Amino acid sequence: MIGILIPAHNEEELIEQCIRAALRAACHERLGGETVLVLVVLDSCTDRSSEIVDSYPVHSLAIEARNVGQARAAGARFLLDQGVRWISCSDADSRVAKDWLVAQLDLGADAVCGTVTVDQWTAAFDESAQIRYHQRYQARDGHRHIHGANLGISADAYRRAGGFAPLASDEDVQMVRQLERCGANIAWSQRPQVLTSARLDSRARGGFGDFLREMAQLG
Repeated sequence: MIGILIPAHNEEELIEQCIRAALRAACHERLGGETVLVLVVLDSCTDRSSEIVDSYPVHSLAIEARNVGQARAAGARFLLDQGVRWISCSDADSRVAKDWLVAQLDLGADAVCGTVTVDQWTAAFDESAQIRYHQRYQARDGHRHIHGANLGISADAYRRAGGFAPLASDEDVQMVRQLERCGANIAWSQRPQVLTSARLDSRARGGFGDFLREMAQLG
């Protein structure tokens, strides 16, 4: 069994597209009918996120932490308790490709760090800001970007690494560092594809949204 882990905090505008994409990936023919459990961790949601999630054939877990590290950790525990062999992490403002799970598993690694592609540039990003972004971002195999929106970890490697730390940001970076210290085989690949939003009001400080904000404000 495979688990898809999606933390969410007040994501009523984007969560539906995220779930639909995850469900498409879960039905990929090359998975050979293996069960895929999609879990949305609703962290301190006060909008319609819970109602939207409940309308789809996915699992949900409600917590009151307002902390993405705690949300991912709680979700991972839930999935491991169900017996998953692999945890694929994404974000509620992102849409995974149909072959996302297959692409992660095909790499044969203990963990996979994938890249992200901005879905649609907002008015905050003029041409010069987009040029700066593409100069800085390495959309290629062998990159060194770490995104919670595109991260896969085997259950065994996750346990060896000690799980997600209860951090308000950079919980994904800390996880990868722990995996490296454990000697895990990590694939840095652009093959697993994820579209993500270009919003600047990111839910967690220090993540991709702050990187985009820096690109927009330079110059």
